[in-house]
Amino acid sequence: MENEVQVSHCNIPATAPIHERILELAITQGAPLDQLQKYLDMRRENEAYEAKKAYTAAMAAFKKNPPKINKDKHVSFQTSKGTTAYNHATLANVTEKINSALSAHGLHASWRTEQKDKLITVTCTITHELGHSESTGLSASPDDSGGKNSIQAIGSSVSYLCRYTLLALTGLATYDQDNDGAPPRQEPGTITTDQATEIDDLLADVYGDKLAQFLPQWLKWIGAEAVDEIPSTKYQTAIGALNAAKAKKEAAKK
Repeated sequence: MENEVQVSHCNIPATAPIHERILELAITQGAPLDQLQKYLDMRRENEAYEAKKAYTAAMAAFKKNPPKINKDKHVSFQTSKGTTAYNHATLANVTEKINSALSAHGLHASWRTEQKDKLITVTCTITHELGHSESTGLSASPDDSGGKNSIQAIGSSVSYLCRYTLLALTGLATYDQDNDGAPPRQEPGTITTDQATEIDDLLADVYGDKLAQFLPQWLKWIGAEAVDEIPSTKYQTAIGALNAAKAKKEAAKK
């Protein structure tokens, strides 16, 4: 046939990938095992390359029309320092909207959890249907705020870490409900966007490349789920503590 190459009674479609045709030829011609292994390695490398390209293209398509994730739950509880209250997006809300959008592009998210030395680590992985995957992880102590028992404290931290690893890996953020496409409104009682940026910069200065490891603990200390959810009444506390930590770090370098 015009579209086939015949070798030792085996028909190899001319449209087959070049590495598949080379491997078929090598097998039918009795190539030695070490040569066949090289061809197999070449095929695996090519498949991995194609899978990574497909993953990149799928993520780019996903980000062209990302899902909008609103903060759908209000939390309020008493602490020794007063009332802590904030809005956040629940795990069900985050995962339902993101996974639904990911699946339209042949992607899906999954998580792996570990607990060691009183730290809970959650790793989120997004995998393409061709096999390529990318991951990111965060760690935190059990969240015993609000009078939780030990199991609830672990569950709360796992839920928090699942949400934020998925958001980090997809590059998305959560928002308070807005009006007709208008910019998201700031929840009353929380810090401003400029204040959040100032705190983000200080956190980066203090923790550097270990920010992902220490941020959940720092947020727990300040009583918020995220930097932009820090109560305005705790702004000065946050700034003061971070400036002190920054000064101590700089002094240690001298």
